[in-house]
Amino acid sequence: MSDYKFLEQPPRFLFFTGKGGVGKTSIASATAIRLAEEGFQVLLVSTDPASNVAQVFGITIGNQITSIPTVPGLAALEIDPQAAAQAYRDRIVGPVRGVLPDAVVKGIEEQLSGACTTEIAAFDEFTALLTDSALTADYQHIIFDTAPTGHTIRLLQLPGAWSGFLDEGKGDASCLGPLAGLEKQRSQYKAAVEALADPQRSRLILVARAQLATLREVARTHEELAAIGLSQQYLVVNGILPAAEAAEDSLAAAICQREQQALKTIPEVLKALPCDFIELKPFNLVGLEALRHLLLIAIPIIGHDKVVTKTIDAPSLSKLVDAIAIDGHGLVMLMGKGGVGKTTLAAAIAVELAQRGLPVHLTTSDPAAHLSETLNGALEHLMVSRIDPRVETERYRLQVLETKAANLDAKGLALLEEDLRSPCTEEIAVFQAFSRVIREAGKKFVVMDTAPTGHTLLLLDATGAYHREMSRQMAGSDVQYLTPMMQLQDAKQTKVLLVTLAETTPVLEAAHLQADLRRAGIEPWAWVINNSIAATTVHSLLLRQRADNELHEIESVANIHAHRYAVVPLLKEEPVGVERLLELTVDSH
Repeated sequence: MSDYKFLEQPPRFLFFTGKGGVGKTSIASATAIRLAEEGFQVLLVSTDPASNVAQVFGITIGNQITSIPTVPGLAALEIDPQAAAQAYRDRIVGPVRGVLPDAVVKGIEEQLSGACTTEIAAFDEFTALLTDSALTADYQHIIFDTAPTGHTIRLLQLPGAWSGFLDEGKGDASCLGPLAGLEKQRSQYKAAVEALADPQRSRLILVARAQLATLREVARTHEELAAIGLSQQYLVVNGILPAAEAAEDSLAAAICQREQQALKTIPEVLKALPCDFIELKPFNLVGLEALRHLLLIAIPIIGHDKVVTKTIDAPSLSKLVDAIAIDGHGLVMLMGKGGVGKTTLAAAIAVELAQRGLPVHLTTSDPAAHLSETLNGALEHLMVSRIDPRVETERYRLQVLETKAANLDAKGLALLEEDLRSPCTEEIAVFQAFSRVIREAGKKFVVMDTAPTGHTLLLLDATGAYHREMSRQMAGSDVQYLTPMMQLQDAKQTKVLLVTLAETTPVLEAAHLQADLRRAGIEPWAWVINNSIAATTVHSLLLRQRADNELHEIESVANIHAHRYAVVPLLKEEPVGVERLLELTVDSH
């Protein structure tokens, strides 16, 4: 019997899912190695746009099945979402180019330019691995690093009569564009969703950290996927600091206490799941030996003579706030993956600005955000709000039905109502609310804690589509106009802060997000490296080794990725409440 429940009698398909930085790539890779070394033929597939599977094994993999020479029986494949999206667009647009009018072709391309299309296109490749027996016949186990989201699967479950609806010009955005090309593959997608939902064939492993926010996020993922039939779920809580480290280190003791408290208050919906705990390791999880050690119970700490013993000298968050405060108003947007601390840092920046007597509106477009809990109190000059996706979606739905329904027959109305139930509708509704809020930035500071990256990119897609439509309508006129996208692209009005951790995957993901923003004409203003051990003083040997590991990532942010950056230390106490939030903006230099 295996040491871990999630490895007991594994089915053919294993899916690892979780937010950036929780360790899903490492655990998926370690699982693949273990099964291959037990004599199985294994295929490891990454569907993560920020995949570092190739880096983990030290070879180039890419979008073709590649044998891992150091592990007999193991092969890997990295699905490139951008390449998949381009191939998908070519497949749909190619046959109509030169047949339909250029304006119609351009309209189709426009509908296929967003993040929804990228998500569907990646799933398009993904489904072949679940349903194409010839492609995967040689493999007894197929392990996926990053499962499809509930968002993707809900898209695929929408009815398929979209093409005629589009041709008649009755569909307004949402997910109609990406879905227009799905007719021929609908039976394949149905088979893929059935495979996902079959507990005899598939197991979903939710990877989390022992943090309240991360566990709440995993609980939502669990419920969303269970609601669409993915019932065979396991929970793995990764990176737990061993209790022995707390003996002579006050920071380690505080971390242990915080983690144990989070595990005691684990959301009810997760308590019924089979659960495993993996201890925090002192080494970087790159290379075969490190991955072999990841799933061992006891790990020796080595290399103690090479660990750092003093804190780094890096710019503080206070320095960034000084530069933000100079203008007296503006939009400050914090972006990044879930679990990196955007909500906390947004609250800290807003509190510091308000403390200086500046008017601040702190808001969030993240459905998982708990701003009121983080603030835990009121402060003069500070207004707090939340863009509630459900409220905004219902408002948008009623607005569309009111303006469109009168001109539709029963079939058209049914399709419109179906489209308005699609997950992309929420993004458009949130965009409208987002547009209302950012207008305030001309008179005060608007500090926005955004949703995790995928949702943020969909929001930017909606923002960009609106901007292009406005530009088209205003072409040739003398009317002055300002779209939200123009405001986001104006460095004088908007400062985008990318939040990350000093770990390989979160930095890679932040770099990918930066590239996406730059393609949209938005230049990130600064990076913030949160919860850094290297920026504090520790005595625990394991934490000192972790701090040593951080130095490379901090250096890459400072010298490669960022124009300006700040490092925020890991605090002993959870930064909840005005007083502790202000500790994050104290200049320690």
